[in-house]
Amino acid sequence: MVSFLADEGEVRVTDIAARLKVSKPSVLTALKTLEEQGLLEHERYSNVALTPKGVAHAADIRERHYFLTSFLRDTVGVSPVTAEKDACKMEHVLSEETVKKLKLLAKAKKKAEPR
Repeated sequence: MVSFLADEGEVRVTDIAARLKVSKPSVLTALKTLEEQGLLEHERYSNVALTPKGVAHAADIRERHYFLTSFLRDTVGVSPVTAEKDACKMEHVLSEETVKKLKLLAKAKKKAEPR
């Protein structure tokens, strides 16, 4: 949701619900959590906007997503469609430690490949 907000700037709850294919109450629950974390600002019946902290968090998520998609596609060898879908799920649950280790693994594999 945070990276979607980064794409769109200020958006309405209805827009988020439609884009994510979830109910408005689900969006409101998630927004409350993200607001408590200082990632966004939202007042009832108004648009939702990321804070500077939220913008930075969205950039981190994008970088993680890009890496995981590339890793799954290029290192693991799954199809681009599967890599994209799986990266969307993985980017939110993998620890920073695991992502760092995967990056090291990808780098080592790339070095070992014949040129």
